[in-house]
Amino acid sequence: MTAEVKPTNCHYCGYCCAFLATVEDGRVTDLAPDPSRYPYDERILAGCRRWRMNLDALDGPDRVNYPLRRAGERGGNEWERVSWDEALDDIAARLRALADEHGPETLASAIGGPHASFWPLHRFMNLFGSPNNMGIGQICWNPRIWMDALTFGWTVEADIVPGVTECLFIWGTNPAQSDNSAFWRSILAFARSDAPLVVVDPRRTQAAAVADLWLPVRPGTDCTLALGLLHVIIEEGLADRAFVDAWCHGFDELAAHVRPYTPAHVAAVCGLPEDDIVRAARLFGRAGAAALVSGRGVDQVGANVAPTHRAICCLRAVTGNVDKPGSCVLAEGPDFVSEMELEMSDALAPERRARCLNTPFTPLQCYEGYDRARKLTEKLGRTLPERYLTSALPHLVLRAMEEGEPYPVRALIVNATNPLLTYADTHRVFDALMGLDLLVVLDYYMTPTAMIADYVLPAAGAIERPVLQVHGGVANMGYGGPAAVEPYYERRCDYDVFRGLGLRLGQVDAWPEETLADAFAAQLARAGMDWDAFCQLGIYWQPPAYAKHDLPGPDGKPQGFATTTGKIELASEFLPTLGGPRLPEPAAPATPLCSPGLVEDAERAGGAHLPMITGSRKQPYNASMYFNNPAFRQKSPHPVAEVSEATAERLGLEPGDRVEIATDKGSARFILETAPLRDDLVNVDYGWWHPEWEPGGPDLGGMWESNVNCLTSCEPGEPLIGTWSYNAIDCVIRRIDEPLSWE
Repeated sequence: MTAEVKPTNCHYCGYCCAFLATVEDGRVTDLAPDPSRYPYDERILAGCRRWRMNLDALDGPDRVNYPLRRAGERGGNEWERVSWDEALDDIAARLRALADEHGPETLASAIGGPHASFWPLHRFMNLFGSPNNMGIGQICWNPRIWMDALTFGWTVEADIVPGVTECLFIWGTNPAQSDNSAFWRSILAFARSDAPLVVVDPRRTQAAAVADLWLPVRPGTDCTLALGLLHVIIEEGLADRAFVDAWCHGFDELAAHVRPYTPAHVAAVCGLPEDDIVRAARLFGRAGAAALVSGRGVDQVGANVAPTHRAICCLRAVTGNVDKPGSCVLAEGPDFVSEMELEMSDALAPERRARCLNTPFTPLQCYEGYDRARKLTEKLGRTLPERYLTSALPHLVLRAMEEGEPYPVRALIVNATNPLLTYADTHRVFDALMGLDLLVVLDYYMTPTAMIADYVLPAAGAIERPVLQVHGGVANMGYGGPAAVEPYYERRCDYDVFRGLGLRLGQVDAWPEETLADAFAAQLARAGMDWDAFCQLGIYWQPPAYAKHDLPGPDGKPQGFATTTGKIELASEFLPTLGGPRLPEPAAPATPLCSPGLVEDAERAGGAHLPMITGSRKQPYNASMYFNNPAFRQKSPHPVAEVSEATAERLGLEPGDRVEIATDKGSARFILETAPLRDDLVNVDYGWWHPEWEPGGPDLGGMWESNVNCLTSCEPGEPLIGTWSYNAIDCVIRRIDEPLSWE
């Protein structure tokens, strides 16, 4: 028996860290970090608990290893093992029949990660003829990408450079939990420097704990805070007038717009001290180079998501912190084949694009809005990925499943995600999915969504599949590496599954590469990178240039920005064409989810009516994943609802109490803990279920007990993109005596 050491990669977070796998007779017997490849730092792996799952998961007793077809009632946990040919033949035949009856838009898809390549499913959907890729990008990635692109002409990323960055804002994210890797290390290093760190978050996170200034903003008021910072910067003459005069459009309008957002007004709205607001603005405005990083706390503020991101863009612009070292950098378009091209989005026929569910409701997050924006970004040769930024709103897909309006959605393919836990309004999602004619799930495990599927297909995971992570195609960077072994048992890469379906449905010319590795090799070839060389390096990266707006264009003049005016649009000329505002304006509070009757009943029972936030990451879990790891469960054994010590005392609650949290949508149960966060606010864990329970109904892995999405709503609040809210949701909370299953 000869042992070989092969390069490969982890898939348990977006970093896809490099490893060396010891392989004997096609089986991995050992795994060790590989600091010679990206991310080049063995300390990252030393502090990560997830990567150790890679070896155990290969032969994990709970893995799905063979194609399974439902044999009994939906959710009844009765399955028959079938061959891949049987499964794909039947799925393709049923999709063809449904398309013949209702049109190809009757098929929807849902996708997640990090253990998937998004573009194979997107390609299949485009060629099948469906615009209905149901996404949650509206609460994660899309808002920032959209507002960056429409303000600057492309996306921007923080450029934190030691000794150069003189101030850093972390807004609505906690890298200690959401990242816990190279980026978090860079934040800690920055906190130890003399440069100020400012953290905006209603919770005193690990990032806030090492900050020079913590702004515990009232959830849902982030836009007002950003406008207040702009007020101070402009009123105190801290704007970079040379940069503004040369490269910003609408400064005088913005200055007049933010004049009412005085520190006193903002303090009252946001629940912050006036002095802290002024101090934060001065720190950002006086810095020679200031960087700002935002996260899901901003992405999930419902109706305020687009104006908050626009206001943050304006903060960068008026201080001159755009495309310069130590502040932010406009990403370059990829040298390799882009995500947009791989998706083959242009193959979706115009009459199918016109069937986009979003079009009457979200004029930006739809094909018409995308096409208008594409004309701008392509002025400088960059194209945004289309399927992400046109993804269908879950609310509208669910309505099409429930009511057949404006046409019936009767089939759903789920790739590496778990909508019953990760999509808002679980009761509604469950009812809609239970009524489908065809539900196909491709995943590692028998998730709650898989439990009610017609087919469960076994996905190849880390070490069994190659990876090329390209950040959605908006940057000139890719990292990853090869598979160490062929997939165990009968697992397959998602590429193989969608290629197999595509070939059966007449898409023969669109899938020339036989394997995912072949497809990655073709993708990199345009950049002059050989796949084998990439696998040895672990990365393709070309550092972007700064001040690209000053570079000469074809006419010899500075190329500027890919916007309507060629400048950074503080006052947007584009958004009003879609019915949006020229300037960022805070939205009205979200419609309450708690009726007066519910509140009265809760208060009568000794409970209280509070705002709630949810969705924050908690290591070592990630959303609804990794709850099957016994070591993780020992460290974090139960779902938690957090309040401040003062709030617990006011409500007569103590750590360890069992509490029920409810809205009119439903209820869920948690264990109470106290934590440093704003008073009169509850922070609720996200994604909890029991993977160890017997699959099937009615419990479906225990997802009904402590699933916060049983009380959320997916109805869109933001009018351009359709974002719903996981922050600033109202709820009622009360103590209960009944034990939780977690105990």
